[in-house]
Amino acid sequence: METPVLTVIDILQQTKDITTYSNFPLAFVNDHVVRVGIMTESFYWHLHPNSDESFLVMEGSIFIDLDDKTIELFPGQLFTIPKNVKHRTRPNGGRSVNLTFESKDMETVRME
Repeated sequence: METPVLTVIDILQQTKDITTYSNFPLAFVNDHVVRVGIMTESFYWHLHPNSDESFLVMEGSIFIDLDDKTIELFPGQLFTIPKNVKHRTRPNGGRSVNLTFESKDMETVRME
């Protein structure tokens, strides 16, 4: 989905009726993508070998599990995971809405 240039994106409007896990691009900036994730369940353990990944919470809160600790993010908080760092994300409660900023060509490697 390519967002037309000079378009206002209303994130709250785009996500208000989504009640199941969803993740889709909102905008493309140079060689990066801004995605919105509506989390209603945990995402599997994984890493990204070719891109950092930044999370910005818009609604609710999320846990980001790392090998040695868990980070909790609240609305307005940003956290960046460097490439090659194993992690998983999960909502704290029934639903969270988050923006992610990452390379357009980011690879996701599932960890068992």
